Amino acid sequence: MGNIKIKFASALLLLTSLLSNQTAFSLDKFSLAGWSKPISEITNILAEPDKGFFKSKGIDLRYVSGTGGGSAITNMLSGAADIAFTDPASFFQAIDKGEKLVAIYNIYPQNVFNVVSPKSRNITKPSDLKGKTIGVYSLSSGTRQNLQVLLNQVGLSEKDVAIKVTGLLNFAPVIQGQVDATAATDTGLFVGRLKGLKDVNVIEVKDYLNLPSDMFVVTEETFRNKKGLLRRFLSAYRDCTQWMINNPNEAAKLAVTRAINGRDEAINLEIIKLRNISSISKTTNKMGLGHFDLDLLQKGAETFKKLGLIKKEIDINKVVKSDLIPN
Repeated sequence: MGNIKIKFASALLLLTSLLSNQTAFSLDKFSLAGWSKPISEITNILAEPDKGFFKSKGIDLRYVSGTGGGSAITNMLSGAADIAFTDPASFFQAIDKGEKLVAIYNIYPQNVFNVVSPKSRNITKPSDLKGKTIGVYSLSSGTRQNLQVLLNQVGLSEKDVAIKVTGLLNFAPVIQGQVDATAATDTGLFVGRLKGLKDVNVIEVKDYLNLPSDMFVVTEETFRNKKGLLRRFLSAYRDCTQWMINNPNEAAKLAVTRAINGRDEAINLEIIKLRNISSISKTTNKMGLGHFDLDLLQKGAETFKKLGLIKKEIDINKVVKSDLIPN
C-alpha cells in the first residue's frame, strides 16, 4: 500500500511539473512599443516580473522603449512590436499618411497637458495668451500640439503667439522670465514644483477639449488576425491598471527597482497618483477602464484638420474599436 502511495505521489509530482513546463512553453510572445523609456508612470507595466498580470493570461510581455508617440507607431510598423502605446496626434497623423491602424483601448482618457505661467503675468485663461511668448518641449511634441488645440478652442492660433522651444521638463525659462508661459504635462509640472517652481497659474487643456493622452493602437492586420491574443493583452493591462489604482504605495515601492527614474519612492507615489487619475473618466466610470468617448475623439480629429496638422477627414467610428475591451 505504501509503495502505491509513493508511486501516486511521484506521478502527481511529474504531472504537475509537466503542466508547469507546458504553461511556460505555451506563453505567447507579445511586444509593446512605448512612447518612453521604462519610467515610473508606467509602473503597472514594469511590475510584470513581480506581479505576472500578463503571464497569467498566457503572455510573455516585452517592452520596447521609445522617444514619443510617433516612435511607438514606427516601432510597431517596423515589426519591432505588436502594439503601440501612443497619443491621438501620432495616431491621426499616421492615418493621414495612409497607415491602416485601429485604436483599441483608451489608456489615459484624461488630457494631461497644461499651460503654466507665473501669477505676475496674469494669464488665467487661453485668451490671455494672445501676444505672449510660450515655451514648448519641442516643435514636434505633444506640448505644442495641445497648445494649438487649446488656442483653437478660443479662436486663436499660433499666429497670435510666439512659440519658443525650451526643452523637456524645462521650467527655467518661465522662472527666469524668458517666456511668459510654458506648455507642459501634469507630471512635468509636478517635477517643476519640486525644483522650485511656485506662484503659478495653470490652464488645463482638458477643461477646454479633453482629448485622451494615450491609446493602444494596432495595425488593421493585427486587429483582424489576433483578436484572441489582443483580448488577453487588454484584459491583463486592465488588471495591472486596476492594481496600480488600488495599490499606489506598493507600485511606488516597486518603481524604485523597476523604473529608470524611480529612486525616490515618495516622488514615485505622486507621479503614480497622477497617472491613476488620468486613467479614469466619466466614460470609464460608466463603461469600464479603456473605453472611448467617440464624440470627443471625432471633435479632436476635426480640430487637428482645422489646425492643418492632418489633411484628410477621419471617421473615428472606422478607426476606433471597443469590441476587444474586457467587460
